[in-house]
Amino acid sequence: MVKIISDSTCDLSPELIARYDIDIVPLHIILGEEDHKDGQISPDDIYRWSDENRLSPKTAAVSMEDALAAFRPYKGKEVIAFTISSHMSSTYNALRMAAEQTDAAHIHVIDAQNLSTGVGLQVIAAAEMAAQGKSAAEIADVIKADRNLVRASFVVDTLAYLHRGGRCSSVAALMGGALKLHPRITVAEGKMSATKKYRGRMDRVIRDYVTDLTDEMKQARKGHVFITHSGCDEETIAAVHAMLEELHQFDEIHVTRAGGVVSSHCGPGTLGVLYIAGN
Repeated sequence: MVKIISDSTCDLSPELIARYDIDIVPLHIILGEEDHKDGQISPDDIYRWSDENRLSPKTAAVSMEDALAAFRPYKGKEVIAFTISSHMSSTYNALRMAAEQTDAAHIHVIDAQNLSTGVGLQVIAAAEMAAQGKSAAEIADVIKADRNLVRASFVVDTLAYLHRGGRCSSVAALMGGALKLHPRITVAEGKMSATKKYRGRMDRVIRDYVTDLTDEMKQARKGHVFITHSGCDEETIAAVHAMLEELHQFDEIHVTRAGGVVSSHCGPGTLGVLYIAGN
């Protein structure tokens, strides 16, 4: 069966990683002089370090050493490896070069053109096709044809992390000191942009955000939907979960906590609903 690998930004839960037998290759989180692999330091510890030092956490791509180590056990086997958008990280290039040095004919490295569980949705789709006996080439063709259907967006509680990290240029235009301003960040063609502004308390903003997505979600693919957050209160998450349940649209509603890399750029209190649109 085709082996599925992803970088750590897919933000799949340990339960889903085990369920689909996914290998994870970590990106890096750099706090001052300290270099941590994603997954070895918690987002809350990252926030604490940032607040105490008044500095922004930085991130770095998967190392060539880790990329080669990820592929080495599967030499001669069919492999599909997913990466965060190449517009956001050089991880795609690292895995592509590692594949060429290992067994390029059998390894398909896919630029997911997304982040977080926008990558995770594609990873799960590939794993489900692999379980059905499809070849790596067949799976890669389907994923590449459908990746523009992945709907990834989120609302942020604080603009500071996105602004300082420079990952979303349009956020700079919103940095006017307006109180209680919460942009909706949308991923399209591998890039992030601020597409709507919400004002008010974050719990209300999140409800309005989910309501805005409702019409499209009613036409979405039935399989999986993710509620992915970077540290929201349980009451808010439960309210979003209930709103999705009321749609009777999705077979599985997953709640996942964003990993260290994604959390480093979006900051605490961010929440997104991610799914695949109907075609």
